[in-house]
Amino acid sequence: MTILPDPAASQALLIGVHDYESMPALPAVERNLTGLTGAFTDPELWGLPPSHCVSLSQPPSAQDVLDTLSRVALRATDTLVVYYAGHGLIDPYSDELYLALPGSDQERLYSALPFDWVRRAVLDPRIGARHKVVILDCCYSGRALLGGMSGTTQVADHALIDGTSLMAASAQTRKALSPPGEEFTAFSGELITALTQGIADGPPLLDMQTLYRHLYTALAAKARPLPQQRNRNTGGLIALARNRAHPAHIAHPARRPQPPAEPSPPPALPAPSAPPVPVAGSTGDSAPDSAPDSVPVPEPPGPPPAEPAPASTPARAPDARSEDRPQPQTPTPPQHPTPHAARAADGRSSPGSSASVRTRAIAVVSAALLVAGVSTTLALLNGAPGGSDDGKSKDGVTKATYNAAVGHVLKPRGGKGGTLKFVSAADADSWDPQRGYDSFVANFARYYTRQLVTYDPKSKGTALTPDLATSKAKISNHGRTYTYTLRKGVTWEDGSPVTSEDIKYGIERLWATDVITGGPSYLMEVLDPQRTYRGPYKDTSAKGLTAIETPGPGTLVFKLPRPNGDFEQMLAMIAASPVKKSQDTKARYGLRPFSSGPYKFRSYQPGKSLELVRNPHWRRLSDPIRNALPETVRVRIVGDQNSVDSGLTNGDEDLALSSAGLGPAARARVLSDRDLNKNLDTPRSGVVRYAAFPRTVTPMGNVHCRKAVAYAADRRSLQTALGGTAAGGDLAPSLLPPGIRGAEPTFDPYGVLKNRGEPDLTKARDELKRCGRPNGFRTTIAVRNDRASENDAAEALTSALARIGIKAEVERFDGARTPTVVGAPNEVRKRGYGIIIASWSADFPTGQAFWRSLVDSRMRLPSGNFNQAEVDSPALDKLLDKAAAETDPNTAGETYKEINHQVSAEAYYLPFVHGRYLSWRSPRLTDVHVADAYGGYDYVRLGVRGA
Repeated sequence: MTILPDPAASQALLIGVHDYESMPALPAVERNLTGLTGAFTDPELWGLPPSHCVSLSQPPSAQDVLDTLSRVALRATDTLVVYYAGHGLIDPYSDELYLALPGSDQERLYSALPFDWVRRAVLDPRIGARHKVVILDCCYSGRALLGGMSGTTQVADHALIDGTSLMAASAQTRKALSPPGEEFTAFSGELITALTQGIADGPPLLDMQTLYRHLYTALAAKARPLPQQRNRNTGGLIALARNRAHPAHIAHPARRPQPPAEPSPPPALPAPSAPPVPVAGSTGDSAPDSAPDSVPVPEPPGPPPAEPAPASTPARAPDARSEDRPQPQTPTPPQHPTPHAARAADGRSSPGSSASVRTRAIAVVSAALLVAGVSTTLALLNGAPGGSDDGKSKDGVTKATYNAAVGHVLKPRGGKGGTLKFVSAADADSWDPQRGYDSFVANFARYYTRQLVTYDPKSKGTALTPDLATSKAKISNHGRTYTYTLRKGVTWEDGSPVTSEDIKYGIERLWATDVITGGPSYLMEVLDPQRTYRGPYKDTSAKGLTAIETPGPGTLVFKLPRPNGDFEQMLAMIAASPVKKSQDTKARYGLRPFSSGPYKFRSYQPGKSLELVRNPHWRRLSDPIRNALPETVRVRIVGDQNSVDSGLTNGDEDLALSSAGLGPAARARVLSDRDLNKNLDTPRSGVVRYAAFPRTVTPMGNVHCRKAVAYAADRRSLQTALGGTAAGGDLAPSLLPPGIRGAEPTFDPYGVLKNRGEPDLTKARDELKRCGRPNGFRTTIAVRNDRASENDAAEALTSALARIGIKAEVERFDGARTPTVVGAPNEVRKRGYGIIIASWSADFPTGQAFWRSLVDSRMRLPSGNFNQAEVDSPALDKLLDKAAAETDPNTAGETYKEINHQVSAEAYYLPFVHGRYLSWRSPRLTDVHVADAYGGYDYVRLGVRGA
């Protein structure tokens, strides 16, 4: 649990260098020391005795620093805090971090203090402090995390017993910032402000994890260098101050209870029907430059309308910006065309159940649940939808209620007119249909693009239906030839007809990978596995891509070298949209695509706004899919999640463009308000959140060691850490999500559903004996540092594994480096990552799109690898090829079911949840329904009431 260290038994050393002989002065550093000293010694915050807070300004030598550090550290028996502010230097040969002293410069590194010496001094086994905190405010300070808080193996063992936390002001390749004219440096200024003024909606005690998230959010909002953090064991729970902004502190500032000598027994878990109401203060974590959220929020207690089981899983995940996910990199062996791209996503927040307070890791979450000061009774009174009338008509639901658009059409048969207003925290990766890969682009681009086939809006699942074509394909030649006839009357925005040549040309653009970058490569892999075609900009011959034939303007024939049962799913992606050759502006096409749909571009300002207006040449009779009800469709790009949420809940906007869901503060507010929660839905996202067990890292090559982790994991705590049920997801008994053919929602090989998410410690210990490690083992959990919910899940897993003797150390890495860290098998082995926290969803809703990258041995890449478990099973490879070649989806589904059973039996992955998110819809919207194919609302069916 989080407690405030005993000030009488704690010590702090604050080191600062503000004036240099040969480097720029940093006058704010001197004020940093004064500010932190005031915060640490304030009796209302921590109350360190002044003699216990040593300020070392302008130390003349490394020896002076280390002697003082040794003297201070040996006096600490509870908590030791070491802070440094000044210039950071990098050894060009070893990449080690050096802390600059007054006489230091880059040419004379021997005049600076190697951070490794500080690390060793802090972790000296002779030091009696139970907890240790190191805070670095210097350039490149993130490099301190590369070595963690360990030096030698002996010191590392010592560090695993006690909690340690290291917080750095910037990433390992980034400079820190001292803004001109400001009192403090950027990082330390936010830290001092948080300590002295408190964190609104924060927990009663400001622990290292809470401070990190708050600083991340505050600095990201100002576009300043983002901090980094690494905790070992309970390091994230080390508190440095009482939260001055917390209601309990405001009401009783003089009450300062001393921490108990031993932790108190944990309280009993609250009843699932009465979760506490949290109020979180961080922004959503769908964008890389905003701090992720991880605080659960309550679901409205009343029973929402039942959600029917979908026929298949969503094809799109909640959005991940391009910085968050590795770019597509897929090998293309001729005999094995395989899809390659993935969706990285993080959890939202919500409480399907309360945090498991039995685990110290979830104490962070549990504390956050208390900060709102709102009673469970209030949640029950305000959270439940009012009344029992669901307002259903034979066509859908006419009255807005919680989850009304899940499984139903809300307010059907709306009229034409008005402006549909979208809002987004970030712009699209590209509006070019052949380049766009953000999931919301796949949905939104259908306003101005069309495909041969698409997803049936009348289907409860993801059945395909004709769009540009008059019917689905006529398949012949043993599944290798697909023939389509085009509808009549389909035109471009200039009134000219859309022809088979236009569709072929649009698809051919995918091959111009030096110009048309970032898009999916499925069609390339299936139609031209040898990559002999060079794209339309280099190959100007009349034939073009020979795998596509156009016998006439209304006929299109695809000839596949090998059958692939998911080929029409690939044609349903916007990458298969037509492009008129005379309007192709190549790399600039995304700035102004030429429309074949009901709307066309009026204006686009990248990063600011997009406006679509009606295409006067579009004809409703030629388009059975799109309602085209609004007169205008507008997108406003606001840059951060808080602005998105306020625009929605204030009524200024109708819908979030991405499917990231509401941020934590907005979630807590709207869920507890009867008048607001009726505008919420909780769609399935299609994302699976899980841990991968790299088989080449000892001892994860032993199936019984993997199974021990699977049985020991507290799935309920993991679910809570990821956001609970409404905004995190449903407990996942196996990896394959519900809806994809082959998935069995009741298949429960590890008793996850049977035990309601509780661990089975008896079976876990038995598996440990079978793997030859009855007393447990050591391993490292790798987690992205920009995903707070994943970090909470890692801490929850660490605590659960400790109960059976598995000592797991959490190591956080730069999320932007995912492809070259956890996506690089050699790097995984080098770092000893035995467990990797990750997420995944398919680009289209089939077992092939889901399984290939996760378990196909031929998909293991040296970089950008998604087969992070390093599965190498010829049997699974054969099953994958068998299913992919099958044209009957039900028969293929039986094979994917077999794959799911084998993957579960070998425990390659530990599934946490099948994802959900909390979505807001404006009361103005009509014809609202969640489309399983898009993991959110079907945009092109929406209408608005009012101008």
